[in-house]
Amino acid sequence: MTDKKNIAILAYSGGLDTSVAIPWISEQYGYEVVALTIDLGGQEKLSDVKTRAIKAGAIAAYVVDARETFVKDFVFPALQAGAIYEGEYPLATALGRPLIARNLVEVAKKEGADAVAHGCTGKGNDQVRFDLGVAALAPHLKIIAPARQWSMTREEEIEYAENRGIPISVTTKNPYSIDENIWGRSIEAGLLEDPWTEPPEEIFAWTKSIEQTPTEALYIELTFQNGIPTKLNGKDMSDVALVDTLNTLAGEHGVGRIDHLENRLVGIKSREVYESPSGILLHKAHRALETLTLS
Repeated sequence: MTDKKNIAILAYSGGLDTSVAIPWISEQYGYEVVALTIDLGGQEKLSDVKTRAIKAGAIAAYVVDARETFVKDFVFPALQAGAIYEGEYPLATALGRPLIARNLVEVAKKEGADAVAHGCTGKGNDQVRFDLGVAALAPHLKIIAPARQWSMTREEEIEYAENRGIPISVTTKNPYSIDENIWGRSIEAGLLEDPWTEPPEEIFAWTKSIEQTPTEALYIELTFQNGIPTKLNGKDMSDVALVDTLNTLAGEHGVGRIDHLENRLVGIKSREVYESPSGILLHKAHRALETLTLS
């Protein structure tokens, strides 16, 4: 346990908002920041995330491997329920937020922290998931949401980071906000703010365009037990390995792209682009299985 006082635990992704949030919280609230990164899978490399958090001003940084818990306790129950938001989105980022909130509270108790913080803006649904999750588990903790409070534009955030020597991968030429876990990848901001603009090919990382996909079909066989996938082509696989493998196979064949203008809880609409190869494939297979077995 650190011996510092007035500590805030920040859900740290390593992206622009949460990197800028570290010095911002210190400057605005006087808290010393402990960064907490929850590994929910995906292809993003977290090998240097601790180093980046410390360089941004955190006094300590944790990385928690929660991939198995995420798939077993969050992703697969949602698959069982056929949970697809507005008929389009398999709830990848959304399913991870309650688990991150739980880990925030656990580390806050360990560190004797007074507050927790997250990088959500005021326009999305994730802020509600974080706030309600923390309030339910530890109502005494103060919740700080810097991106909901500051008035900086994305360009001003980039300048803020550069002025303080904070390492970031976002530039004014690559202004997208990206979040990913093993169940999917979400992309927003930049050119995507205009719903008339077709998503540029450069934003996709998990799926190939139709022009780049193989010319021959790929056939796979999935085994379900009580609505949970357990085998791929007759082979037993762990939850994480099965989802990872399907992400690769489906993505190679162009499966998993979603371009969605969705409704937000706060009363606005937002254009979101998602990649969820395993999510789309498994939900499709699960619905087909229901059609075969249910009246």
